[in-house]
Amino acid sequence: MTAAPAPAPAPDAPPTRAERIGDAALDLLVERGMRGLTHRAVDERAGLPQGSTSNHARTRQALLETAVRRQVERESGVLAPHELPGPGAGPEVLVDTLALALHRYLTDHRSLLVSRYELALEATRRPELRSFFDSAGAVFHGPVIAMMRAAGSPAPERHALSLIAWCEGLMFSCAAGSFHAAVPSRAELRTGFDELLRGMLGGPPPR
Repeated sequence: MTAAPAPAPAPDAPPTRAERIGDAALDLLVERGMRGLTHRAVDERAGLPQGSTSNHARTRQALLETAVRRQVERESGVLAPHELPGPGAGPEVLVDTLALALHRYLTDHRSLLVSRYELALEATRRPELRSFFDSAGAVFHGPVIAMMRAAGSPAPERHALSLIAWCEGLMFSCAAGSFHAAVPSRAELRTGFDELLRGMLGGPPPR
């Protein structure tokens, strides 16, 4: 008896109005910087009737929070859930996962890095945005701490900070800094992570 074919995957749901506004805001930050982010410009970029963005986010602070929220949502999708290491994953799995994520950022999602830097810099000038930005970004800290703990780190919070700082520095250098024209290969990133984690966790020399 012939098995029934597997059902086709459900089509992605169309973006909500909030997502369209958030995506348009991020696009404008990348292309025009913070000065180019206005309610009217977001309406035009998102293809929405004039006044739609103001109805959704009446103040500039609310518009910036919408952009930060969408930034976090899109960054959360860089790795699919099945690609994330499980609680018992060892250092090798962690290295592979981190190299994959960083390589995707630098090859397929460079614009997300630029919009993140624009929002981070604006947060240094707006205390009310600083608090929101930090709270939104903190959702990534817990999983990294958990991964370091599962990999055998004796100081998972301190090692997570070092790992995140190393990633942030590399991403900035390759997306907006002096190494922007030379994106490391996934293998090179893997070697870098292997060396970094070996220094934290101990282990054999890199392969």
